[in-house]
Amino acid sequence: MATYLDFENAIKQIDNDITSAKIKNDIEAVKILEKDLEKETAKTYKNLSDYQKLQLARHPDRPYALDYVRILLKDYYEIHGDRAFKDDSAIICFIGYIAGEKVVVIGEQKGRGTKYKLKRNFGMPNPEGYRKALRVAKMAEKFHLPILFLVDTPGAYPGIGAEERGQSEAIARNLLELSRLNTPSISIVIGEGGSGGALAIGVSDKLAMMKYSIFSVISPEGCAAILWNDPSKQKQATKAMKITAEDLKNLNLIDDIIDEPFNGAHRDKYAAAESLGNYFLNQIKELQAMNTEQRMQKRYEKLISVGSYKE
Repeated sequence: MATYLDFENAIKQIDNDITSAKIKNDIEAVKILEKDLEKETAKTYKNLSDYQKLQLARHPDRPYALDYVRILLKDYYEIHGDRAFKDDSAIICFIGYIAGEKVVVIGEQKGRGTKYKLKRNFGMPNPEGYRKALRVAKMAEKFHLPILFLVDTPGAYPGIGAEERGQSEAIARNLLELSRLNTPSISIVIGEGGSGGALAIGVSDKLAMMKYSIFSVISPEGCAAILWNDPSKQKQATKAMKITAEDLKNLNLIDDIIDEPFNGAHRDKYAAAESLGNYFLNQIKELQAMNTEQRMQKRYEKLISVGSYKE
């Protein structure tokens, strides 16, 4: 069954009416209701607020990294472990083919249902997850394979064990090593891009966001708690933080926005996957057309241009 957000109540009602009309085999009513549904959907999604986009980024039915892997990747094989501590299920690594192009995919996976959310630690990687990601990225570099990073995490896991095993060092190491990795790489925020947990696999030649994804230094709830001592002011924080794809593109903090179905990637994950796959393949062709020196120089200029300051 579809999951509806609070601002989709009118859409939910029309969907229920369509289901009832189909059960009654009332073809004319179905046609009328489908036109009403199209109009209501267009009206609802035409002017979404920043907070509503945040809700879409967190939608429980939104495609996760494994969904994109299973749709896009052919003859894929999963790679496990950091060869130091253990395999972190919050980070997934695959090698396979996208439209005949041999690639490595590294992503953050949240999991659905209590059992799999716990297995994936709600998409919050431990240090061994980031070290696994770096190990596999280095393998891709060795064999000259392009990398697709899929970012989707509320943040790196803040537990005591993670801190004891060097969470901050693992993230910092990835920022350093991925910035000078000698193979084409593209990072795409597919849902939530939370703080250093997202940045740790977000340093690449190109950084893009799905239309209804978000990217921020802290969650709106955390921001509201710090600034106003009131987590309930998350709507106000969401607007102030400028965390939507459109905001970040206007601030030149990301390279591109990838389109997704008008009413969200969760309504048609295959169309969303097609958009993501096409973007990746087009950008990889551009990057592969450059020589190593040109590509690395462009990446360097991109990274040092982030942010602004006044002396």
